[in-house]
Parts: sequence; C-alpha cells; structure tokens
Amino acid sequence: MELVHVATYQLPDKDVLASSERFKLLIWFPEEVCIVLGRSNKVEDSVFEEVVSMDNIPIYQRPSGGEAVVLAPGMLVVSWVMELERMVPPDSIFRQMNALYTALFERAGISGICSNGISDLCIHTKKIMGSSMYLNQKRLFYHAVINLSGDVGLISRYLKHPQREPTYREGRAHESFVTSLAKEGN
Repeated sequence: MELVHVATYQLPDKDVLASSERFKLLIWFPEEVCIVLGRSNKVEDSVFEEVVSMDNIPIYQRPSGGEAVVLAPGMLVVSWVMELERMVPPDSIFRQMNALYTALFERAGISGICSNGISDLCIHTKKIMGSSMYLNQKRLFYHAVINLSGDVGLISRYLKHPQREPTYREGRAHESFVTSLAKEGN
C-alpha cells in the first residue's frame, strides 16, 4: 500500500514552464511546506514516507534534475523560462546565474557567499541556495531556491540523505549542510 502520493508538478511556477513567451520570470514565496522530487528521484529513496504521510505534506515531481528539496515559508523561489537561439552548456548557465546572485547578495551587504558543487551557493561551506534546470533544444527552464529564514529542521524531518551529493557536502547531515541567511546573521 502506498503511503504517499506524488502529484503532477502544480507549484506556482508551472505556468512559467508552460509559457510560450520568449522569456517569463516569476519570483515567489512558498506558503506551505511541500516536497519536490527531482526528475529522476524515487519517493522511497528520497523521503521518510510515514512522517510525510502523518504530516500530510504534498509531494510533487519537477521536470528538472537534482535531488529532492523541501519548500517552506521563509524561502524564496526564482523561476524563469527563456527561448534559446542555440544550445548552451548547463554548467555555463549555472556559473553565470551564481555569479549574478553572488553580486546581488554582495550589493545587499551579504558577504561570504561562494559557489560550490554544480549549482549551489553557500555561506562558507553551508548551502543557502540550490538550483536546477530543464533544458531542451529550444527552451530553458531554471529555478533556484534561496533559504532566507526557512526551518532547516524540516529537511531532516522529511528527506533522507540524498543518494548523490556534491563533494563539498562531505557526508554531512542536512542540519550541518544547509543554513538560512537569517541563521547566518544576514
């Protein structure tokens, strides 16, 4: 018997993904806790099903890659889609976006931000932002989650340790790996 149900992607940025505009951007704040699986994640490998079921937390599967994430109040999501004139290497997009976000953080007076892994931003060695993308020959869908003040404890409550992790994580538990800007004094 299935403990939890994985729903079709129904978050606010689904309309961005479906847009036929050349470029569309949405910045939004999750109002409720939910879990979002990466394109290739399996619920049994990624989440503590009994706890998620007991807490009645919705689970969605996004079209982009990466590992499962918890979205919650106190987090900010930046999503955009754009038409491509030519294929662009994903690592180039992640580098450019991380450089942009780092500059914006610095302009806001937040220092110590660095890029780590494939697409993460960290304060020193603790992750504050992750991003993923869905890319085909004509369209790029990108989204990033920035933890402003979200409860990091929710990640440990609902998500198992990921099956794949960046080298800089060094096997650390969620609470030792993820932080928020508020927790770091920003």
